[in-house]
Amino acid sequence: MAKQNRLLKSFGFALIGLAKVFKEEKNFQIHTAVTLIVLFFAFYFQIAIWQWVVLILIIALVMVLEIINSIFERLLDLIKPRLHEYVGDIKDMTAAAVLVGAVSAAIIGLIIFIPYIVAKFFS
Repeated sequence: MAKQNRLLKSFGFALIGLAKVFKEEKNFQIHTAVTLIVLFFAFYFQIAIWQWVVLILIIALVMVLEIINSIFERLLDLIKPRLHEYVGDIKDMTAAAVLVGAVSAAIIGLIIFIPYIVAKFFS
């Protein structure tokens, strides 16, 4: 029973963290909005199971990268950017990781959805 309570507490803390990221990070809100749009079209076009798997993995990747980016920004803000020039570099690099993930996700989304769009509207 004690292990179950610890597990529930852990989930609670994770949900609090997720809510905090959603509330305070504009880019996470944008990623969430895009996710909802993508999921709508995935249901609308009734995409294949393997395509669902790819979409869910790439969505999770982008969201996790955004959370990690937010963590690094907060940690580095504690250190203060004036202490070392690398602080700015690290922030830029973590933002670049999110950008690479988001662009990759967009490309994958286009690869998945373009055939459905063409079949629906141009056939």
